[in-house]
Amino acid sequence: MFDIVQVGDGKFLNNIKNSFNGLRFGFGIPERQIKIAAALHGPANLLNYDDYIWEKYQIGEWLKVTDPATGKPAVKNLYYASKIGLKQESAAKNPDDLDSIYQDTSMQALQSRGAQFLSCHTALEEQVRVLIARKQLSQSPEDIMKDMLAHTMPGVLVVAAMVAAIALLQAEGHYTYITV
Repeated sequence: MFDIVQVGDGKFLNNIKNSFNGLRFGFGIPERQIKIAAALHGPANLLNYDDYIWEKYQIGEWLKVTDPATGKPAVKNLYYASKIGLKQESAAKNPDDLDSIYQDTSMQALQSRGAQFLSCHTALEEQVRVLIARKQLSQSPEDIMKDMLAHTMPGVLVVAAMVAAIALLQAEGHYTYITV
């Protein structure tokens, strides 16, 4: 279980990819037996939301995430979509091939390999309050929460409180804790 608070240019996604590859190809553990949870909270929590949210609430500007294609604050979630396309997996089975699923650090590719991304509801509530003050929005916190939750990325599990979820994953799920 990766405890992720900072976006850090998405470098934590490479750590998750390396964990999958190391466990599978280095230690010979079948991929179906590898369970990785990515516990995103703090600023990293906003990576769990789609392009609509990134554009509407100017998330890239807020988190200082720059789109390399434009050189401007990102108005889309740069970390979710696979850049190589998940259908290419069968064509590239070599884990060292840069165009293979094994080198794809997108959230979508990591999900296809079994990673479970978690979003913290408590962090989102705090982020909504900051967003309202920052953008001087007139909507209620409840309405913005509903809007954002309706745009959670596919497969992301929203948990009530990440610190509690981490404790449960360690105690009940027997997950090992890694912070990046």
